Amino acid sequence: MSVLEHVNRLKERFGELIADYAEFRSEFGVRIADSARIRQVCAFTKDELGYDLLLDICSIDNMGETPRFEVVYHLFSMRHNSMLRIKTCINEENPELPSVTRIWRAADWHEREVYDMMGIRFSGHPDLRRILMWEGYPYFPLRKDFPLSGKPVETPGTAFAETAPMEGGPFVSNAAGANAVEREPRARDAEE
Repeated sequence: MSVLEHVNRLKERFGELIADYAEFRSEFGVRIADSARIRQVCAFTKDELGYDLLLDICSIDNMGETPRFEVVYHLFSMRHNSMLRIKTCINEENPELPSVTRIWRAADWHEREVYDMMGIRFSGHPDLRRILMWEGYPYFPLRKDFPLSGKPVETPGTAFAETAPMEGGPFVSNAAGANAVEREPRARDAEE
C-alpha cells in the first residue's frame, strides 16, 4: 500500500478533520484541522496503517500568525517502508495538545523537548517536565521572541547568571557589528 493510499484512508476515516495534504520529494504530510483529536489520528495511523515508528516530534513558531504554533509528527512504517508527516496547529493562548505517549513510547522525550523549548504542553503526558533547561527556567528558548543573545536570569546556583555571549555563533549573520547584540538579525530588524 502506498503513502497516497494511506492519506486517502485517513481522509475516508476522518473526513473534514484532514484539512489538506501535500507531497514533497515523494514524502506526504497531512494537516489535522482539530488539534484536540491528534491522538485519534495518530492511533489510527499506527494501528490501521502500520506507522509503527515515531521518528520525531518538532514544533514551529509562526510568530505574528494565527495560530502561532505548529507541531509536526514524523512517522515511519517499517512494513511499508514509507514516511508520513502529521501536522496540526495550536493557538498561543492555550498551547496544549493531547499526548501520544500511549501510542508510541518514543513520544515521551520528544514531547518533553517541545514543552521545554517551545512551551507547548501535552495533556496526559506521564512526566511532563523540562528536559534540557533547568526546572524553574522562565523562558522557552526556541520561540522567536526569545533573543538570540539570550536573557539574563536571577537564579542562584546556576552556572551562568548573565546573558551568554554570541561571539561568532551559528546564528550571527552580520560580522560587521560592534558586538553580539548588534549582529543579531532581529536587532537589525528593530532598527529599520
